[in-house]
Amino acid sequence: NGQELATAVQYGAKTIIVLLNNGMFGTIRMHQEREYPQRVAGTALANPDFCALAQAYGYAAARITRTDEFEPALLAALQRAQGTLIELMLDPQVISTRTALDAITQAALEREQERR
Repeated sequence: NGQELATAVQYGAKTIIVLLNNGMFGTIRMHQEREYPQRVAGTALANPDFCALAQAYGYAAARITRTDEFEPALLAALQRAQGTLIELMLDPQVISTRTALDAITQAALEREQERR
């Protein structure tokens, strides 16, 4: 949280924080879609600008939207004298390495149709 950033800066900790941001509580959403397709609640997040927050505390920050951007951001973070937050923007549909939210929802809807 933000206070941890403040403490890290106060004590000169040079941390590299990798924040995975899919904009939701993905695992909870997966269970909601599986059991109650298209009837979800409380899983979409209205996140702050984490990079701006980190910079406000004195950290460097990078927002990564493509895989090829990560390595240069990490190498730059390793060279800095200050801490760095690296925010990885993830596709909210990609819920695991094996499936996507749309596929979970579709399978649940098909199960509901079979029961009727």
